[in-house]
Amino acid sequence: MSINSKQQIKCPYCGHLNDVTVWSSVTVEDSMDLKDDILKRKLNIMVCSNCQKQALLPHSMLYHDKQKKLMISFSPCSDPAEKMRIFAEMKTSFSKSGEINNFEDYNLRFVWNYDDLMEKILIFDKGLHDKVTEVLKVLILMQEPEKANDRIGVFGKIENDEIEFLIRDKKEQQFYTSRIPMSSYETIKEQLRLSGVKYKSFNWEIVDIDYGASLLRGVNNIL
Repeated sequence: MSINSKQQIKCPYCGHLNDVTVWSSVTVEDSMDLKDDILKRKLNIMVCSNCQKQALLPHSMLYHDKQKKLMISFSPCSDPAEKMRIFAEMKTSFSKSGEINNFEDYNLRFVWNYDDLMEKILIFDKGLHDKVTEVLKVLILMQEPEKANDRIGVFGKIENDEIEFLIRDKKEQQFYTSRIPMSSYETIKEQLRLSGVKYKSFNWEIVDIDYGASLLRGVNNIL
């Protein structure tokens, strides 16, 4: 069930109080329009009625897609220590409550960035798995290792039996595209499976570029 509440939120720019609808839970089957709003970067984004500036609401939200067996916990946060504290508490609570037993074969993801929330939704919508796409990002970025720390890879689309990634270079202020054949995706997915990677969650997971790098280190001859 999708859940919201009406709240007054102070604009971080001008201090004006705005009447805002805050969504704490989105269930895709009940509210397809809310999923569309997320992908348009509109949900839980306040537009101040006074200064017209946009601001992300500092509220957690749970995204649930029953058909794809995907659940994403989104907790906006920029402090690394606070991120890990929230993540650890959530994992502990989920295990102790026994809720994990209700989500067999699910993928459970924890994200703290709106762009990551959108990307996860798009990846699973296309029938891909984010554990594989994160490894692909690492492989792409390491083609120019001297620039890797300045670049961010994001899933773009599938076209002509290829997966397109968008690469943003923060130093050069440029965007690039990189394409990988679906056959390479399938090969890496199988290599990861053989190495012991599970394509379902046994608790909440953070699957990001660091996770992809750790998987890559653990697989022999993946290239």
